[in-house]
Amino acid sequence: MNNKNKKRCVYHFILFAVVACSLLIAASGCEDAAAQKFSPGDRIQQLKEEKRQLQSQIEQTRVENEQLKKQVQFLSELPADVRLENIYNLKKIKLTRFTGLFDKDKSGQYDKLIVYIQPIDEDEDIVKAAGIVDVQLWDLSKPNGQAMLGQWSVEPDQLKELWFATLVTTNYRLTFDITDKIDEFDEPLTVKVTFTDYLSGRVFKQQRVIKPR
Repeated sequence: MNNKNKKRCVYHFILFAVVACSLLIAASGCEDAAAQKFSPGDRIQQLKEEKRQLQSQIEQTRVENEQLKKQVQFLSELPADVRLENIYNLKKIKLTRFTGLFDKDKSGQYDKLIVYIQPIDEDEDIVKAAGIVDVQLWDLSKPNGQAMLGQWSVEPDQLKELWFATLVTTNYRLTFDITDKIDEFDEPLTVKVTFTDYLSGRVFKQQRVIKPR
């Protein structure tokens, strides 16, 4: 073998060795990355997250079942000659402009949240719809975990006692104590309401921003 061919063989051998080493290093790196990606600690966290999601789904199913039971009870108590389509067909809910914080005891500090809710049917009429109401008060300027200032739930038997009519308007008037919820009211807050209609089982959501006066 002449020198030219020897040099060519040496060059190809070196090239092959370099490529082989590169592949081995890459494979080792992939194994390390895979091992790092699926480390025992990460796997435990993944299992915990899956467990949390399953628990959340179970709780949601439980709440929905409770609501359905109450809906069936409500419907079973209706007179036999009542046709459901003649009662109402709820289309939406509205939070009126009177919704806000109030200083009811004149102490100089806001101590009550009053929420005015109007259930509205397909004819745009305000109706005394039966249902469950969930209310949340938020300060969206605060970080996650601190933004929700308060949460309340009103059951149907409580709600029916809160129907409020005046010469001007008709609505549900819900009052909540916020004495220990708010120190200062100098930033806009958000009221979020979820209304579950027991007649249809439909869920209606609405929110309103309330500003300091």
